[in-house]
Amino acid sequence: MIISWNTTNQCNMFCRHCYRDAGVKASKELTTGEGKLLLDEIAKAGFKIMIFSGGEPLMRSDIYELIEHSRKLSLRPVLGSNGVLITKKIAQKLKDSGVMRIGISLDSIKRRKHDMLRGYPGAWDKAVRGMKYCREVQLPFQIHTTVMDWNQHEVLDIADFAVETGAVAHHIFFLVPAGRAKNIEEESLRARQYEDLLVKLMEKQREVKIEIKPVCAPQFICIAKEMGMDLRFGRGCLAGIAYCIISPEGKVQPCAYLDIEAGNVRKTPFSEIWSGSKVFKKLRTCEYKGGCGTCRYQKICGGCRARAAFYNDGDYMAEDPWCIYQERRGV
Repeated sequence: MIISWNTTNQCNMFCRHCYRDAGVKASKELTTGEGKLLLDEIAKAGFKIMIFSGGEPLMRSDIYELIEHSRKLSLRPVLGSNGVLITKKIAQKLKDSGVMRIGISLDSIKRRKHDMLRGYPGAWDKAVRGMKYCREVQLPFQIHTTVMDWNQHEVLDIADFAVETGAVAHHIFFLVPAGRAKNIEEESLRARQYEDLLVKLMEKQREVKIEIKPVCAPQFICIAKEMGMDLRFGRGCLAGIAYCIISPEGKVQPCAYLDIEAGNVRKTPFSEIWSGSKVFKKLRTCEYKGGCGTCRYQKICGGCRARAAFYNDGDYMAEDPWCIYQERRGV
């Protein structure tokens, strides 16, 4: 089980696609003490992988203390960062605090395109420099790419770049309209583009030794299965089933892109929210509507629940509109 905590809304960038609408620090973010209690509850609930995210988590002064606390609880701490603040000293400090892996964002092979998306001149160079420092201190890192219509043809090149730079994985996030990304919905891939890229990514996985993982594109599980591939992933969409996210102010929701509150850790212990939330219980039924409800891959795919909600007036149990499996099968 995996969980993500947006430790702060503060960020040194203003990315066009940010689901958190990050930038300025939120007025009532969880304190260090509240954060440690939250981590205690996360361990109690049975989670194993603890993602410290943001905003930019490196802008939170107590981030190392929180990471160290998670390690004491036998959680596996990983960090999601834009990478530009990573110096060699910070990379070493992250490793010493117990970080097992860090994800660094890179959305284009071309500097100008990445910098424009991130709203930060020099973002590309500094992110790649951060990767270099991680490699020097032997802190495993992976590259995170958000894919849209304008960079879809660069994704395989970025995967090659990940191999060349020593990354251990390349995770490709398919744009879901949430937060500021609602303003660029037209840039998200449509069904045919979506599937074509998933097929190419699974073919790429056969060529490279590092992990290639599509995110917010649960159909990759079905495609890999039909291609005879044996991946380590047991299910596509984990929202509310084996994954959830916590906001800087303690709001719990099924995933980053599904803005439906399951509870707040300031009012209810997280372990109780995880086990008792009506939202989570409904998601765990897997009683989907439309094509997702009748699909043979219902149990291992699940469709993107956030995308289903966005395009179906908030109904997160509706079918995922960007899946062409049944059309392809003539169902």
